[in-house]
Amino acid sequence: MISPRSISFLVSAVLGLVLAIPSNTCIVMGNLDIIRKKGKLSPSDVIFLGKGIVNILLQCVMSLQAILYVFSPFLNIKQAGMFVSISTHCLVYYSFWLTFWLSAHYCTSITNLSYGFFIWIKRILSNFLSHLLFLTALGVFIMSVPGILALNAESHLQSSENSTGISGTKFCFSLSYLVPVTILGIILPFCLSLLCLVLTSSFLLRHVWRVKNNDSGSTRPTLQAHVTALRTIFFLLLIFSIFCMSQVLLFLEKSTQLTELLPAVSWNLQLLSPSVEAAIIFQASNKLRRIILRRFWTRSRRNTET
Repeated sequence: MISPRSISFLVSAVLGLVLAIPSNTCIVMGNLDIIRKKGKLSPSDVIFLGKGIVNILLQCVMSLQAILYVFSPFLNIKQAGMFVSISTHCLVYYSFWLTFWLSAHYCTSITNLSYGFFIWIKRILSNFLSHLLFLTALGVFIMSVPGILALNAESHLQSSENSTGISGTKFCFSLSYLVPVTILGIILPFCLSLLCLVLTSSFLLRHVWRVKNNDSGSTRPTLQAHVTALRTIFFLLLIFSIFCMSQVLLFLEKSTQLTELLPAVSWNLQLLSPSVEAAIIFQASNKLRRIILRRFWTRSRRNTET
């Protein structure tokens, strides 16, 4: 008998696929359309393209993870569960690092700090962003590979310490693997993204204060693009934080008498996070919105004419 909790996982998995796959596909196709017309993407568009691809893969893997959880009592899917668990961690870590690179791009573009380090970062992001994203993906993959060995080595143990479960099967990780991976894949990009958010916010606040106290009567520049960038960083960090808290609640469920409601809500939020990120990207990019609206408008006109 399938429990209500398992049913909620299935509903969220299907809903996530229905929402995340089309929306993130639109992001990918929209950026490819920009490449076809202009031949080059801006740094933010490159990161949005990477986010769209990662979100599609992540949604598929997490939905598969939920399905494996529900049907594990009826199937022998241990190896599949191990692969899905490692793939999820790898994609999540890379998504977190993409959030940082986007935050760094906005920060260096808006603040215009004169320190040599920020000038160097701005030059790197402008000229070598695609190489940087590739090296980040390679680093995340290399960082996640030892997890396969850890799962193989400890998946037969009965201890519940430091374990994550898929469909009732517990995959145990040693602290020697968990600690460095958590620091490099979660804590470091979060702290760096938060630093970018603080620097960008403080710069904009100081800029607004100077403009308000400027008696020269000159035309005040619009800050809409800067506010949109700041809002994008904030929302992505909010999704970042919710995802991390969801993981903490799932871990506490195994080691404490925590009610099942909070972990169930947490996992459902995780399943829907790629869809939410797609909505954040759409509100951040006017070009993507125009391309998607133009495509839908053209398609609807063709349908009405036929």
